[in-house]
Amino acid sequence: MRENQFQAKVIKFLKEKEAWHIKYWAGSQFTKEGIPDILACIDGTFHGIELKTDVGVASKLQVYNIRKIKDSGGQAYILRPKDFEAWKERWF
Repeated sequence: MRENQFQAKVIKFLKEKEAWHIKYWAGSQFTKEGIPDILACIDGTFHGIELKTDVGVASKLQVYNIRKIKDSGGQAYILRPKDFEAWKERWF
C-alpha cells in the first residue's frame, strides 16, 4: 500500500471516530520540516502520527520530533499499514 493510500485510510478512520486531527503539510517556506504527518487529539491526548509504508524509513529529523513530543507528554510514533489494526484497538 502506498503512503498516500494509507494516509487516506487513517484520516477516514479518524473522521469516523470524530477525533480531532489535521494533516500537516510541510515543504513551504512557512512550515516546519520533520513534523509528523497527522496531528491528532485522541481521548484528550496529543498524538503525532508519522505515516510510513511497511518498509519506509523515518528521517533523523522525524525521529527527533517524535522524541520531543514524547518528552513533552504526548504520544508520537510511526504508524505502518501492518500495524493499523493493532493501533485502532489500542487507541479506540
